[in-house]
Amino acid sequence: MTDRYAVIGNPVAHSRSPDIHAAFARATAQDIEYLRLLAPLQGFAAAVESFRGADGRGASITVPFKEEAFRLSDALSDRARTAGAVNTLRFDPGRIYGDNTDGIGLVRDLTQNLGIAVAGRRVLLVGAGGAARGALGPLLDQNPASLVIANRTEMRAAELAVHFASAAAGALAALSFAALSGRQFDIVINATAASLAGEAPPLPGGLYAAAALAYDMMYAKHDTPFMALARAQGAQVADGLGMLVEQAAESFFVWRGVRPATGTVLEALRRAC
Repeated sequence: MTDRYAVIGNPVAHSRSPDIHAAFARATAQDIEYLRLLAPLQGFAAAVESFRGADGRGASITVPFKEEAFRLSDALSDRARTAGAVNTLRFDPGRIYGDNTDGIGLVRDLTQNLGIAVAGRRVLLVGAGGAARGALGPLLDQNPASLVIANRTEMRAAELAVHFASAAAGALAALSFAALSGRQFDIVINATAASLAGEAPPLPGGLYAAAALAYDMMYAKHDTPFMALARAQGAQVADGLGMLVEQAAESFFVWRGVRPATGTVLEALRRAC
């Protein structure tokens, strides 16, 4: 019988995950069906249980439910426990297993697909939600010279900095958006969902060092507002489509025990955009 998986979020209609996992299934001869499921903002747990009860085998979790998915999980991977957020659920007999593949997907896209070294670089991570939580551990494992977490609510950024302090070999700090003024970075990563609303985080100008990269975890056919503003300031830009493909491959491995190749799938998605 065909095994059923889904991406669960709000919004979710834009998600390319069904296309990605269908391509992975064809390439690895896995018999799966992968759906989009829109969960009510106050009904995530019920949506998960309904899908699980209808013979669902697992789910990808997107905004804004990653921290709620963490709380819903009965067992956690080490990387999910460290992140405090879950983007991959596997429905095992009698339990829900939670994992987080966001960070490894981001790092693989940066270092392998884009050829950007994180080690020794000044990194700014914008946002303090589930996406940022998933990214922090793997980013710190790359040994950046410094990493600053910036958020509209500085207290949330500070909480993350405290949580991850023991993993930071370089300097780790939390700042408000306004406090970024006068600082420069080599890599600026937008981990907020602002791009889904056609907006950009209210960052001050002058953030980008020479040859800096502005990376938006969201993806779109054209530049997101964040990317457009960064490009206007002379930065290189990249969206999160590569991260989506790389984290999906890791999730596929969590579910199926097979890690698919990503290069041809990413190329096909780029052509289709």
